[in-house]
Amino acid sequence: MARVIFYSKPGCKGGTKQKVLLTAAGHEVIPYNLLTEPWTVERLRSFFGDRPVAEWFNPSAPKIKSGEVVPEKVDEQTALALMLKEPLLIRRPLLEVGEQREVGFDVQKIDAWIGLQAVDESLQQISDNLMEENLQGCSHGHDHHHEHGHEHQKQGNCKH
Repeated sequence: MARVIFYSKPGCKGGTKQKVLLTAAGHEVIPYNLLTEPWTVERLRSFFGDRPVAEWFNPSAPKIKSGEVVPEKVDEQTALALMLKEPLLIRRPLLEVGEQREVGFDVQKIDAWIGLQAVDESLQQISDNLMEENLQGCSHGHDHHHEHGHEHQKQGNCKH
């Protein structure tokens, strides 16, 4: 079982589901607030590997949804500068196990990396249900609007 350093936005339902899946697989999850972490260019860059710059961004971030920031038109240095200034732009979660770092929650990739099989039969149904969901990003979906009703706010609101 792995010790997973997990950088996400507190209160985001997607991040909570991702942590549950990791914990059910027997991993120790050490959560950190991605938005308040004192990032440096070098450290943040280390999570993105050889992914295209556009894949570094959180597609649900308000500035991306509004078109103010267009990830496909941003170079590496500009992307990192924007993310350091406004961490909401960073794709979540950032994961670190030992020396290896990843961005996003691609279930197949993470399962191949550290394993996502539940360690206990009582957790298997929870894991199976979560693995069927899209755990890549914000659980609100792509057509999510930022004007939430009161019912949603009572449940918690990640505000991307």
